[in-house]
Amino acid sequence: MTFIDTLFAAYTHLVTHFDEFLGLLQEHLTLVLVSVGLAIAVAVPLGIVATRNERTKSIVMGLGNISQTIPTLAIIALVFPLLGLGFFPALVGLFTYALLPILTNTVAGLENVDENTIEAARGMGMTERQIMRKIKLPLALPVIFAGIRTSAVLNVGTAYLAFFIGGGGLGVWVITGISLFDTPQLLAGAIPGALLAIGLDSLFALAEGRLSGESTTEQSPAAG
Repeated sequence: MTFIDTLFAAYTHLVTHFDEFLGLLQEHLTLVLVSVGLAIAVAVPLGIVATRNERTKSIVMGLGNISQTIPTLAIIALVFPLLGLGFFPALVGLFTYALLPILTNTVAGLENVDENTIEAARGMGMTERQIMRKIKLPLALPVIFAGIRTSAVLNVGTAYLAFFIGGGGLGVWVITGISLFDTPQLLAGAIPGALLAIGLDSLFALAEGRLSGESTTEQSPAAG
C-alpha cells in the first residue's frame, strides 16, 4: 500500500467513524483548553509574585522546573495512583505539564521591562499596582503569550497520552492503531491533532496581536 493509499484509507476511516471522531476530538480539545486555561490562571499570578521577591522566585521556578523535568508519561503514571482513571486525572497531568512555559515566560517578560519606563511611571505618582497593570503586563504580554502558545501546542501532543488512564481524546485512535498495526486508524487520529496544534497556535497568535494592539495606549506612563 502506497502512502497515498494509506492517507485515503485514513480519510475513509475518519468518514465512516465520524461521530466517534467528533467525540474524541471534543474530549481532546477540552483537555487541552481547560488544562492550559487553568495553567494560565495559576502561572501568571505566580509569575507576578515571583518577580517581587528573589526567594519566592527561586521557590516558584524550582517547583515549575520540577514539574517540567518529569517525563510526560511519568506524570500520567503519578496521577493514576492518586486520582484513579478518567478525564479529571488526565486533566491534572496536563495542567501540571502546561505550567512551566507560562510561568517562565511571565517572569522573563516582567523582568525585561525597561527600568527607565518603570522609574518614569513612579515619578508620575503611579502605584506599584498601577505600574504592574498599565506598564509591566502590557509590555510583557507578547512574551507571556509565547509561553501560552508553547503550552497549548505541547499539550495537544501530550493529551494523546490521556488514553492510558482513560482520559479519552484522539489518543484512543492513535494508540489503538499502533497496537493493532492499523496505520489508517493511527493517521486518522494523528493528522487532526497536528492540524489542531497549528490551528490553536494561529488563534493564540491572532489573540496576541489584537491584545497587544489594544494595550499600546497603556504602554507609556502618560497613558495612565
